Amino acid sequence: MTSLEQEFIQKIKKHKGIIFKISKMYMSEKDDQDDLFQEITYQIWKAYPSFKGQSEFSTWLYRIALNTAIIFLKTDKRRSFIANEDLSNYVISQEDYDYGKEERLAEMYKAIHELNPIDKAFIFYYLEDFSGKQIAEEIGISEGNVRVKMNRAKNKLKDILNQHRINNH
Repeated sequence: MTSLEQEFIQKIKKHKGIIFKISKMYMSEKDDQDDLFQEITYQIWKAYPSFKGQSEFSTWLYRIALNTAIIFLKTDKRRSFIANEDLSNYVISQEDYDYGKEERLAEMYKAIHELNPIDKAFIFYYLEDFSGKQIAEEIGISEGNVRVKMNRAKNKLKDILNQHRINNH
């Protein structure tokens, strides 16, 4: 294994929680989450040689992961995205990731699945504690526009959660 491959695997292992969260936010079924996780990992690997360190690795990873998730949602090729045995070295085990059994977390993810892909991205940034400035830089819009879109996404999520609570009582 080359030093580039070793470096890549270390970085992915360090930041795999980000990939799991995005996979879980964008896909409701476990198999689809696993597929998206692998697709994101593959896309990051393909782009890794172009990573120049001009931003934090995690920031760069967020951008690729979110873009991959949005594109993945739009394709019907969810299960046929990878058929390359050379990638077997880059498969990351999910056994040590805690998917969480808490009922509230499950409710939140269920509600997040009802959001459109862009609102999901804003909620993800919010849950990851990104500042308005960081989000603006990531997405390429003004901080004011970020605040407006973030508030709309949070309000949509609150409305969905409230609707779920009303329907479950």
